[in-house]
Amino acid sequence: MINNVVLVGRLTRDPELRYTPQNKAVATFTLAVNRNFKNQNGEREADFINCILWHQPAENLANWSQKGTLIGVTGRIQTRNYENQQGQRVYVTEVIANNFQILESRNSQQGGQPQNQGNYGNQGNFQNGNNQGYQSQYDNQQQAPNFGREPQQGSFFHGQTTNPVDISDDDLPF
Repeated sequence: MINNVVLVGRLTRDPELRYTPQNKAVATFTLAVNRNFKNQNGEREADFINCILWHQPAENLANWSQKGTLIGVTGRIQTRNYENQQGQRVYVTEVIANNFQILESRNSQQGGQPQNQGNYGNQGNFQNGNNQGYQSQYDNQQQAPNFGREPQQGSFFHGQTTNPVDISDDDLPF
């Protein structure tokens, strides 16, 4: 059997961090995840998915994120039920997250630089069982990637002459 979930969305509120009587950290939060299509009015709708994160990653999420933060979550779906005060059976479906990753910098969250403009600082990668704390994958990278045609100085292709590829229409499969 496979029960695997991958979500990318924004936090609808600050994560709520609590501790069990055994002193285990648990964070509950809701992710707003946009749907891939628009409704009849041409508006994009979102699903609001309840998530739970345990142990050190729960504390990291509470410390490093806030309402509106774009995060990625991997985990599994869990369904539970209970009887409410009126005697009715209530079913709850939620994602039990194994790990999460912050997908934007703090500057872009706070209205600093626009996204995708070469600001790669402060991305977090937190996982259950990997309690190494906050890891920044792109620290000290100040320059946006160069997607231009000219090779950069110091690269393998710098100084080499590039010849255009000669392909006839007969070689193309379409």
